[in-house]
Amino acid sequence: MNRIMAVINKEYIQMKRDRMTLALIFMIPLVQLLLFGFAIQTEVKHIPTVVFDQSLSPESRDLLESFSASGYFDIAYTSDSFSKVNRYIDSGQARVGIILPPDFTRNVKRGVPASVQVIVDASDSMVANQAIATANAIGLLKSQQMIFKKVGLSQAPYDIRVRPWYNPDGVTAYYMVPAILGIVVTMTMVIITAVAIVRERERGTLEQLLVSPLKPYELMIGKIVPYIVLGYLQITVALLVGVLVFHVPIRGSLVQLYLLTLFFITASLGLGLMISNLAQNQMQAFQLSFFVMLPSILLSGFMFPRAAMPKIIYYLTFVIPLTYYLDIIRGIVLKGIGFPYLVGQVTALLVFSVLMLGISVLKFKKNIA
Repeated sequence: MNRIMAVINKEYIQMKRDRMTLALIFMIPLVQLLLFGFAIQTEVKHIPTVVFDQSLSPESRDLLESFSASGYFDIAYTSDSFSKVNRYIDSGQARVGIILPPDFTRNVKRGVPASVQVIVDASDSMVANQAIATANAIGLLKSQQMIFKKVGLSQAPYDIRVRPWYNPDGVTAYYMVPAILGIVVTMTMVIITAVAIVRERERGTLEQLLVSPLKPYELMIGKIVPYIVLGYLQITVALLVGVLVFHVPIRGSLVQLYLLTLFFITASLGLGLMISNLAQNQMQAFQLSFFVMLPSILLSGFMFPRAAMPKIIYYLTFVIPLTYYLDIIRGIVLKGIGFPYLVGQVTALLVFSVLMLGISVLKFKKNIA
């Protein structure tokens, strides 16, 4: 018993000495509980919407106000052509497009069903399902109101025609498999990079490299290049599995996907190197990596729609590299779009990569000075 107490006392003393690890053990669950408790919402509201109103009548404005008043559709953009509606949806700026024809008012007054086209970006299945259900419900409700006012009507005044794009059948694999690819790459790049460098420091093999003529940035490049190759191997295997097993369509350019993936890999590696500079041992590296991974999975739009999150947390998602990569890979694989629509996402990943790698090199240089 005394020997057991001696071991316990020794471990307790070691924990007191390693204050950073102890602080992480208590702080990480608390911060994540508060963050995810507020952020995770399954009900999607405030879906960015583009409107092409060719009628420009009181009746069309009344219907659009019903969409907006529901709280599910935020009419963020107006368009004067079908092509502009397509561009807004292709770029991801809008998730829903509402198109009202020129004869909308005439048909309503004549008692003929007035067709309204609702285009839904179905590459995000959770947002699409909510948008489709709400649009149909609004059309039904407005039709009932009109029928009560004009009892002579034999048909519903509003004919809401919903067209899901990119994933019309709502196949879950089409939506999830590309996103899982991003998660796998994030886990590999962040966790393995952070832990591997800390492990070398603990074993003393890093010091052997430091006494060599290598400069800090040369050492960093040498460390991350093998992981870049590993990341591309993972992506290739995952894409093959996605196509051969889950029949995920690849509608865009594979060359562009591979080129733009480089920005995501370097951003993730920069994050891993930053963790390796902050952590003093492998336990801390694992804890900090875990602290990064959960927000990447839960806040990036992988599982829960970002549009449903509180504003402050929605803006916080912009510092997560996976947020941008999900737009890139889903855009290329499901929508078939290219670089012109993804300039913002690529620029954000490039800035993130430069910041993380630059800070890591400077901090590493300071540690060895």
